Amino acid sequence: MRFSNKFVIITGAAGGIGSAITRRFLSEGAKVCAVDNRTEALNQLVLDLDSPFGFAVAYGGRPSYSAVSPDALLAIKADVSSESSCKNLSAQVQQTWGAVDILVNNAGKFPVTPFEEISYAEWREVCAINLDGPFLVTLAILPLIKVSKTGRIINISSGSIFAGTPDQCHYVTAKAGVIGFTRSLANALGQHNITVNAITPGITDTPPIIALFPAAVLDKQAEARAIEPI
Repeated sequence: MRFSNKFVIITGAAGGIGSAITRRFLSEGAKVCAVDNRTEALNQLVLDLDSPFGFAVAYGGRPSYSAVSPDALLAIKADVSSESSCKNLSAQVQQTWGAVDILVNNAGKFPVTPFEEISYAEWREVCAINLDGPFLVTLAILPLIKVSKTGRIINISSGSIFAGTPDQCHYVTAKAGVIGFTRSLANALGQHNITVNAITPGITDTPPIIALFPAAVLDKQAEARAIEPI
């Protein structure tokens, strides 16, 4: 149990990548605050994790399955693009835990829209969630991370920043901004023994991605990956 007695906040926790991160931390003994702005999806995550097959725990190299313990999962609805919502999230976590060891800024929105059809309202919404979100959540949670003395902040960017994926100009721009945010924040917080890193996952086989992209596109992406059949 590598993360026993560690307190972890994960935004976008009810999504494909977010739920996988949530399950993994729980399986490693962490206490997790799952944050999402979708009530139904968040409730479903809690129900799934409360089942006997909620998450896998490795014993002797083989997975065993277990439901999450009652005090291990804290589910909070919050909008990462809202300053007041992020402050409320921080207040709830402070009241429950008093400190945070790890923050995973994972929440995102990734519509596919040709550049000339992107409205300013859509541009602002995508940038608000993908770039403003990590800033607002980090700013609100930082005092709790400082308490831990060994804080870790992980920002989920995107592999699309390297290819410049067409029809996602707003998303790619925001995710590229996350890299600059990560670099600057790492320098700013190093003195507090807090590390800040970014991960840039490629297109991932989650329900929203399957709904957005044609099967041929997903197959082509899979062929380019260094993967082994399970």
